[in-house]
Amino acid sequence: MTSDRLDRIRLHGDVPEHVAVIMDGNGRWAAERGLPRHLGHREGMKAVLETIEGALEAGVGILTLFAFSTENWQRPYQEVSALMKLLELYARKERDELARQGVEVHVLGELDRLDEVARRAVDSIVTETKGGSKLRLNLTISYGGREEIVRAAKLLSERVRAGELRAEDIDEEALEESLFTRGLPPPDLLIRTSGEYRISNFMLWQLAYTEIYITPVFRPDFTREHLFEAILDYQRRDRRFGRVVAP
Repeated sequence: MTSDRLDRIRLHGDVPEHVAVIMDGNGRWAAERGLPRHLGHREGMKAVLETIEGALEAGVGILTLFAFSTENWQRPYQEVSALMKLLELYARKERDELARQGVEVHVLGELDRLDEVARRAVDSIVTETKGGSKLRLNLTISYGGREEIVRAAKLLSERVRAGELRAEDIDEEALEESLFTRGLPPPDLLIRTSGEYRISNFMLWQLAYTEIYITPVFRPDFTREHLFEAILDYQRRDRRFGRVVAP
C-alpha cells in the first residue's frame, strides 16, 4: 500500500539530499516498559532498517545516523559492551540486505577505540556494501563534533609543519577537507528523536544551516512514516542560508 505522505513528498519533488538523524530515546523507551536499557538499544537497532528503507523510498541520497558518541564510552561497561555486541550483530545480519538494496555504508569516527571484533564487523559491512549507488549510509561511531574539529586542526597543523600548506591558506574548504565528512554536502535536514532540543555534540561544523526537526517519538518507535513527516515539514520551509529575500 502506497503511503500518502510518500506520495506528497514525491509530488512536491524537493527531497533533502542529505538527512542526518540523532537516534535518541532507547533507554527511556525501555524504562517506560520496565525493561533493561540494553533491550531498548536492541529495539532501536531494529528500527534502523526502517529508516534506511524509508530514505530509499523517498529518494534521499545520503543518510547519516548518530549511532555511538565519544561521550557514550563513559557509560557503564555493561551497557557499552551490549552496544558493541549489537553493532557486531547488525553488521553481520544486515550487510547482505543493504548491499542488495544498493546501500553503500561508511563508518565515521575514532574507530581505533573499537575492540578487534567490533572493528572487523565495521570493516566487513563497509567492504561488502562498497559500490552501492542508491543511498550512502554514514554510521557515526565513537564520534563527537568537537573532537572532529580538534582532529581536523591537528591534521592541518601537521600539513603546515610538513610544508604542504601555508597557515594563511587555511580556510573553510581546507578545514572541511580534514573532517570525517570530507567530500560530502552538509545535512539539509537533521532529525532528533525523543523530543530533546539539543544537538549533543553532533556535526557541529556541518549543521550551520541545517533545518532541524524534533519529534517526541522514541527511537525504537520511529518508523518510515515519521521520516516522511519530517521530510514533508522540511519541504514547507523557506531556506535562506542567512540571506534576505527581496520583497
